[in-house]
Amino acid sequence: MSAEQNKALVRRGWEEVINQRNLAFLAEAHPVDALWHEPDQDIQGIEEMKHYLALYFEAFPDFNITVEDVIAEGEKVVSRYTFRGTHQGETEEFGPPTGRQFELEGISMHRFEDGKIVEDWEQ
Repeated sequence: MSAEQNKALVRRGWEEVINQRNLAFLAEAHPVDALWHEPDQDIQGIEEMKHYLALYFEAFPDFNITVEDVIAEGEKVVSRYTFRGTHQGETEEFGPPTGRQFELEGISMHRFEDGKIVEDWEQ
């Protein structure tokens, strides 16, 4: 795939998975054993990705993303974004709901192989 196609897949992935809650899109964009490097842990495979995201969607039902920039070079794409949400759901991970809103800026690097995202680094 071209750099432009990779960039489009990253943008579409953020929209589909976060804003539309279409977790089935993970399998379209990633191989089954893809790896996410989160700041505090690694998430291995699509099933772990779904579980990880479900915690956020439960604790922050209005969780959403705005993609600010997407840049590509070679097999890597970097996206800069803003997450927003309100802590409304109780989970073991996040505790009882506080009603507080949050805004978090982040940057991710996505590495492609054969047209799919095989590895992500999140900051």
